[in-house]
Amino acid sequence: QVQLVESGGGLVQAGGSLRLSCAASRSIFSMSSMGWYRQGPGKQRELVAAISANGRISYSDSVKGRFTISRDSAKNTVVLQMDSLKPEDTAVYYCNAKEGILYYWGQGTQVTVSS
Repeated sequence: QVQLVESGGGLVQAGGSLRLSCAASRSIFSMSSMGWYRQGPGKQRELVAAISANGRISYSDSVKGRFTISRDSAKNTVVLQMDSLKPEDTAVYYCNAKEGILYYWGQGTQVTVSS
């Protein structure tokens, strides 16, 4: 079992930046993949960005070039740097970790982008 705690959400104007952090309660060395998902009002949860244990990174087309995901195994954290934010980025952002056949989720952090 592992607990994931997100932080860094908030309210920002369009064009601004936020940095989300996901802290794991134990080592993430065994996590084959970690990532960020989001769920906007009335929408399904969608993948935003993911990073594998060997550093392979993927982004959704909607955030490519604006968001950057990174993983620090020494600090057991995954960070999502979000730049050039748009109102359509407004959502609850969730940290996700995959370990073997198990998936773990954080409680989520709200990101609101005003126009």
